[in-house]
Amino acid sequence: MTAKKNVLFIIIDQLRADCLHGALADHVDLPNLRALMDDSVTFKRHFSVVNPCGPSRASILTGQYAMNHRSVRNGTPLRHDTPTIASEMRKAGYLPMLFGYTDTSQDPRVFAPNDPAVQTYEAAMSGFVEQVEMRLEMSYPWRSYLMGKGHHWDNYWQLYIPGGDGSALNAPAVYKAEDSDTAFLTNQFLDRMPAYADQSWFAHLTYIRPHPPLVAPAPYNDMYDPTTLPAPTRVGTRKDETAVHPFFGPALAKEKAANFVIGAKADDSDETLQALRAVYLGLATEVDHHIGRVVTFLKDSGQWEDTLLIVTADHGEMLGDHHAWGKHSVYDAAYHTPLIIHAPGCTAGHVVDVPTESIDLTPTILSWVGQEVPNAMDGRSLLPLMSGETPEDWREYSFSELDFGDPITPTLWQKELGTDASNSCVGILRDQRFTLIEFAADLPPLLFDHGGQGELEDVADKPEFAPDLARLTRQMLRHRMRNMDHTLSYDMITDQGPKRAARYPENDASA
Repeated sequence: MTAKKNVLFIIIDQLRADCLHGALADHVDLPNLRALMDDSVTFKRHFSVVNPCGPSRASILTGQYAMNHRSVRNGTPLRHDTPTIASEMRKAGYLPMLFGYTDTSQDPRVFAPNDPAVQTYEAAMSGFVEQVEMRLEMSYPWRSYLMGKGHHWDNYWQLYIPGGDGSALNAPAVYKAEDSDTAFLTNQFLDRMPAYADQSWFAHLTYIRPHPPLVAPAPYNDMYDPTTLPAPTRVGTRKDETAVHPFFGPALAKEKAANFVIGAKADDSDETLQALRAVYLGLATEVDHHIGRVVTFLKDSGQWEDTLLIVTADHGEMLGDHHAWGKHSVYDAAYHTPLIIHAPGCTAGHVVDVPTESIDLTPTILSWVGQEVPNAMDGRSLLPLMSGETPEDWREYSFSELDFGDPITPTLWQKELGTDASNSCVGILRDQRFTLIEFAADLPPLLFDHGGQGELEDVADKPEFAPDLARLTRQMLRHRMRNMDHTLSYDMITDQGPKRAARYPENDASA
């Protein structure tokens, strides 16, 4: 490395894109992210390629679709020889520093059965140096910090009971805002990073909020009035939603409002829904505040113009839309995520309105530091889009996957729909107008026309949409065929030795 180049890669857990541009944007205060958008490039049609947390982060950090890396569930291992952002940045001379978590399920073939690394789905991805252990279920440094502040509990999860007694859904957390997990992680980052100011560095900073449990410290707990928030998107009643497709019955039964709060009464009423949405937005505002602190640090330390800053989310959140919660869904709210990228010399305020995917982020980082992008990575560098140039062969759609089975403990879907671990999966293809949802099991497809009622009406059975259904089905098949594992398929063994071609021109570091 010659010229100083830093990379700060921030992931906010479960933040919906419409908090920044969409239905919720006018109802949540995110001043630091909005200021960053004004100074950066924003991608409006950015989607996670797979849910939930572990698979999503596996795709982000490997640049691969789930159909290739196959870590398709929280707890399904990621192959140990898969190229990752950590392994490739090391080749570029960077020490990959992790502040937070990657939710990586390690390959059991390279660990002893009793090794703690294969006893949790929250392990740190190999190649990262964990600077502070901040995982949802294994946040021991933060717990010790809180104990030093006088907090004690019989069970760790009691820490997340609103008000300590669950008397109200929006009661404040028992800890102060300056002691929250978000504040603690940011403090750890700001305490450690000044020492690296004289060298190029790569840091991955991952915030757990606004992921549940939905409890926020004051003043964020009641910052927003639930009665002023927009109503959720719905077909009708819960019964109406489950009648849309067999998939939705188990989906609504799996994730309810009660799963998102600890120790407080949460039913399926509209009052509960809006109260929890308000807490969620409060947590988002808290994260925004601390991202502002991070940006200020970069500017005050003279590193702003040496740093590629990426801010995104691992996936979205249903947040009561279609009576659903969480991210085990096929609707856009579970996959549509914000993406903001600031790079030295970027066009401030530029908005990209072509489809981009979470697998594009690792190739973008590697391209920016001048490191070759492995052909095993399905994503494409976003650097041309950031400069206002759209490659002629850029994708016209985005693709996502969801695995809703379990090979060890059958899920509700498996029990109620008769699927098994091999066919409990779905592919989602979105173009400018339509969304096609196709199941591996013998279940009917879904087709949403965003030029009509969108996700409020399935038009797959309507004769006038038959050509669109056929076209998109062929497109999904072609997409899967084109993106099968290309680890070695662009290599050739010749009499002059092995030769390799770059899969995508913008990913070619030698170009």
